[in-house]
Amino acid sequence: MLPGLAAAAAAHRWGWSSLRRLRLRCRAAARGSGELQEWQNLVTFGSFSNVVPCSHSYFCTLSQVKLYSTNVQKEGQGSKTLQVEKIPSFDEAELKAPLTKQEPLQVRVKAVLKKREYGPKYTQNNFITGVRAINEFCLKSSDLEQLRKIRQRSPHEDTESFTVYLRSDVEAKSLEVWGSPEALAREKKLRKKAEIEYRERLFRNQSILREYSDFLGNTKPRSRMTSVFLKGPGKVVMVAICINGLNCFFKFLAWIYTGSASMFSEAIHSLSDTCNQGLLALGISKSIQTPDPSHPYGFSNMRYIASLISGVGIFMMGAGLSWYHGIMGLLHPQPMESLLWAYCILAGSLVSEGATLLVAVNELRRSAAAKGMSFYKYVMESRDPSTNVILLEDTAAVLGVTIAATCMGLTSITGNPLYDSLGSLGVGTLLGVVSAFLIYTNTEALLGRSIQPEQVQRLTELLENDPSVRAIHDVKATDLGLGKVRFKAEVDFDGRVVTRSYLEKQDFDQMLQEIQEVKTPEELETFMLKHGENIIDTLGAEVDRLEKELKKRNPEVRHVDLEIL
Repeated sequence: MLPGLAAAAAAHRWGWSSLRRLRLRCRAAARGSGELQEWQNLVTFGSFSNVVPCSHSYFCTLSQVKLYSTNVQKEGQGSKTLQVEKIPSFDEAELKAPLTKQEPLQVRVKAVLKKREYGPKYTQNNFITGVRAINEFCLKSSDLEQLRKIRQRSPHEDTESFTVYLRSDVEAKSLEVWGSPEALAREKKLRKKAEIEYRERLFRNQSILREYSDFLGNTKPRSRMTSVFLKGPGKVVMVAICINGLNCFFKFLAWIYTGSASMFSEAIHSLSDTCNQGLLALGISKSIQTPDPSHPYGFSNMRYIASLISGVGIFMMGAGLSWYHGIMGLLHPQPMESLLWAYCILAGSLVSEGATLLVAVNELRRSAAAKGMSFYKYVMESRDPSTNVILLEDTAAVLGVTIAATCMGLTSITGNPLYDSLGSLGVGTLLGVVSAFLIYTNTEALLGRSIQPEQVQRLTELLENDPSVRAIHDVKATDLGLGKVRFKAEVDFDGRVVTRSYLEKQDFDQMLQEIQEVKTPEELETFMLKHGENIIDTLGAEVDRLEKELKKRNPEVRHVDLEIL
């Protein structure tokens, strides 16, 4: 096997053509002496790193290859001399090496860390808070004092850090306290039953307190609920409710007195406006409620929901009844009484609806200027749904009063009641257009609408200018309503910068000493796990820092989700 391996090694070094010429020279020399002897090769091996091309799979490195040939020549009778022919391509130092010495085969074994199988469920390294440990494992505060305490970076903005416990320690302590998993399960069941009874008693007590407050009168002012209706969209809605309520009352009186189809349409119009603005007031009051576990992002979308219902109500009640009454007037025209009172009421409605429209326009202009948007764009994107509804309803009311007065005037001049019925159809069509616009814009808002591209660009640049960030991907900035924005992005962090930020806080002399003490794979694993976990914590701190910076420079951004890429 050795001569074949040596030949293959020589072929690997000099090439098969050179080896073939070498063999022919050896054969020619042996044939000239009359005796054919085999030429021998000796291969000495070093470290393993190359592969010798051979018919068998031998892995080795050829640090030195020595090749010799025997040439026997006759010098007189029976005398023989052994000549060693040196191959020109070999080094002189290689020829001086012993012919029969073979170095031992050295194999270097690579240290590999054994892979751990964690299984589909592994919770031994999980951290849990003290409240969760007490509730889920039925422990007391005194039981937790005996466990290891770990200070963890807080995910909340109002606290720097908080104490957590290892889940494995808590589970072991609960088994020590209760004796067995069955006993712990029975205790959990009893506590769950007691919690349900407590909630039922609490609900009954709250009901009794509400009844008691209603009976005696609630003397404590609801400052937050009251203040929201004294400024901004709440003020506009309350003014519109009062004015449209009065207009509705007087328009119904005028319709009863005159029997005009146009006046009936205007009365229905004012009634639908009043009801819809009541829905808007309800939506505003709900939108300022504090977020709860069931609604973690709050109730700000209630304004859009109320505006959507308002648009549907205008279409069904206002437009539908106006079309119905106008069609009935065309099919069965009825003579009308004196229209003097109707004209007076329409004039009063025009003034009151115009005043409400002016209040809504001023509020929308102020809000659009605060957002840095034009009035038209602010209205078209329905950034303030409640005020937007008031604006459109009052605009439709002013136009509706104008249409009704014009058609009633034509009926008075010509004596033909068909003009009055056409006026009712015109008012119904106007209400249908307004309701369609409200339904469309509020549906778009509820589906989740992006903020302005300029704002998205400003937020993205703020992140990209940070030294720890290499790239930003998949940016989503959604308007939650009430000026609240949710920002989400995939962030590619620069691992070198994050690691350097961690190293700047470390003692280098101590770290170098720890490195020098590493001798075995187990010690290396311990060293890497320690500092690897600290670097991950540093990365989490960088995420928290960027989120706080975004919220500080952009107050409208309330929720930030930065995902590590």
